[in-house]
Amino acid sequence: MFRILGSLALLALVSFGLWPYYTMFRLDGALGHTNAQTLAPYVDLPAIQARYKARLGHTVQQWLPNDTGAGENMRDTLAGHLSALGGAALEQALTLERVRELLRDAVARAGGTPNAGLIEATDFAFFESWDRFTIRLGKLGEGPTHVILALAKQRWQIVDIVR
Repeated sequence: MFRILGSLALLALVSFGLWPYYTMFRLDGALGHTNAQTLAPYVDLPAIQARYKARLGHTVQQWLPNDTGAGENMRDTLAGHLSALGGAALEQALTLERVRELLRDAVARAGGTPNAGLIEATDFAFFESWDRFTIRLGKLGEGPTHVILALAKQRWQIVDIVR
């Protein structure tokens, strides 16, 4: 009885470990289609937009002049408005089609050819934690693109693309 339970537990563990790699295989096929909607099950667009917006928010402060004194309130107000405008523009600009273009460009850059596949362009792919998986497209030190998958809604989905 323990042998059967142990075998089932091992099978479940191996299946869980292979699951994101299978998602990579399916993602590779979806990237090959001309319709961006085939990518939709593998992309958590609100999560990607939120992460890009957070990165954008950190750079807004760098654009504004350092001001001490009475202008400090104006600087904070301006930073808030720029962040809000940037967030709205980001939500309109970062669509499923744009995510597809980002991934295709990263694959082409890492694979060396315009028709390279995701699997061919992958230099590294492994778990960061039990619910987070990282794919590195391109060699380390050569400006790779990191595609972050997270386990959400009973599936692995892209939640960030970092170049």
